[in-house]
Amino acid sequence: MITQVRGRLVEKNPTEVVVDCNGVGYLLHISLNTFSSLPENENVVLYTHLSIREDAHTLYGFINKTEREVFKLLISVSGVGPSIARTMCSSMTSEEIQNAIASENVAVIQSVKGIGAKTAQRVIVDLKDKILKTFHMDEVSLSVSNTNKDEALSALEVLGFNKKQSDKVITAILKENSEASVEKIIKLALKSL
Repeated sequence: MITQVRGRLVEKNPTEVVVDCNGVGYLLHISLNTFSSLPENENVVLYTHLSIREDAHTLYGFINKTEREVFKLLISVSGVGPSIARTMCSSMTSEEIQNAIASENVAVIQSVKGIGAKTAQRVIVDLKDKILKTFHMDEVSLSVSNTNKDEALSALEVLGFNKKQSDKVITAILKENSEASVEKIIKLALKSL
């Protein structure tokens, strides 16, 4: 219903702001990321989402459309309400949330207060495809485009292994253990090749 609010910022707290729009003050619940991006007392534009429950109508404000879209996707998951979604948007940037879901990183999602193992897995199952489509993310680029992978791949190539096959094996290893060192990646890959 209300998709954006433009006006003068009259109150600013880490969890909520009041924006004066032609004499009407709108209370918007915000994430810490939005809070840190807001000016002090200037004119602002906040993209909004109106959450309607039988006991409350709550307006959530976001500094950009990407954060709002991530928030909407999160609240579409069973077990994730607006307050947990806002906590998630406060503890991670929109990009970090997208990457965690797209790369199926349960630990990162579960690190958010209020999200358990089952809910974290449900978030990934429900949203992975939507995140990849909505934000035009390439799954290959997400599978840890780090230097460890490149170094391990070139080492295996020098040892005479097929690059395509080595790449598949290393990608599988990094899915299980994204923080693996170059040596560990090579050792595990040698066992699989």
